[in-house]
Amino acid sequence: MKVLKPAKVKITSGICTSLFLTFALGTPLASAANSAGDYRQLGLLYRQQERYSEAITAMQKSVELEPKNLMGRVNLGWTLHLAGKEQQAAQSLWQVIYQKPTFVPAYNALGIVYLVDSNLTSAVFVHTWAAILKPDNEIAYFNLSLALHRLQIYNLAIATANRAATLEPNNPHPLVASAIAYWDSGDRNTAKKVYTKAINLDSRYRDRSFLNHLKQAAFSQEQIKKTEQVLSTL
Repeated sequence: MKVLKPAKVKITSGICTSLFLTFALGTPLASAANSAGDYRQLGLLYRQQERYSEAITAMQKSVELEPKNLMGRVNLGWTLHLAGKEQQAAQSLWQVIYQKPTFVPAYNALGIVYLVDSNLTSAVFVHTWAAILKPDNEIAYFNLSLALHRLQIYNLAIATANRAATLEPNNPHPLVASAIAYWDSGDRNTAKKVYTKAINLDSRYRDRSFLNHLKQAAFSQEQIKKTEQVLSTL
């Protein structure tokens, strides 16, 4: 997979530690003099713990304190997406784009929001623009492949998946995306060869139960079933 991953957070500063304790003990946020960065770190920490409501609150406070920090807004949008609030996530990410129309991380995140929300035409448009802005953008190519596959545009789905695999050769997800696109295009032999390459990168792809985690990589349930079908023929 190459989708945006929640950042790993390590609380190192005394300020951020005190902020965490403030939250943990139930003391109101305003009781501590904290910076936008402190709230952002706390939001990331809560997001790691899948405490999305609290993560959103912290991220929103961070954005209020530092409204011109574009990655802060992207983090808020991504957190809203993980909480299943797709419309709010899209709104947050569009606010970033309005501020800076060439900011690629916002397009990457917005395209995934649209993809997961099954707004496939918008997902294709946004990720295509992200790839134009950054030609070596493996995130855009990978998610383009998933969207194009669902739209049954198999030749382009294959081309974009293969481009993502070239840009990120150690990631099995583009290979899986390529395999299911080849499969549905009618080229089943190539599909099996490409999927075998994914197994060579990560042997867990031999395990059918492991494939459920592909949902986290923006594969639809139908695409996961298709992956299981390819695996069953090996």
